[in-house]
Amino acid sequence: MENTGLHWLAQAAPDPDTFRERWERTGLGLMPLPAGRRWDVLAVPGRLGRPALGVLDPRTRGPVLTDSGGEYVSFLVPVGTSARWIGTGVRSAGKGTWIVLPHPERASRAVRWLVPPDGSGRLNDLVLLELALHEAAAGLGDW
Repeated sequence: MENTGLHWLAQAAPDPDTFRERWERTGLGLMPLPAGRRWDVLAVPGRLGRPALGVLDPRTRGPVLTDSGGEYVSFLVPVGTSARWIGTGVRSAGKGTWIVLPHPERASRAVRWLVPPDGSGRLNDLVLLELALHEAAAGLGDW
């Protein structure tokens, strides 16, 4: 079994093998995947998310992406998080939603990985992410 970011992302698809083959064959940079199967997504405003990412330990953080304008920074988190997480300006995607993700090994202008998935399955730890967001918010004053 492969242990790559692409393989790991594809596991969220209804038919992982077909999805992965199609993504590789077509050369598409972006593909929709269902959230809430292997991970949820928390998207925070970029001016908070970028400094929070800087607080997280690079050895333990999970996948993180951003949109082309850097308006939002999105953290892949454990399944079920989106139903419980409450925060001003935070958007979430969980069960029943789809999110467009960039190929982990190809460049994309619309959405790009700040921390690509490495195939390990590691997600962002909620306690550490919350602490990083608080620290980042404290540094911003009233954001």
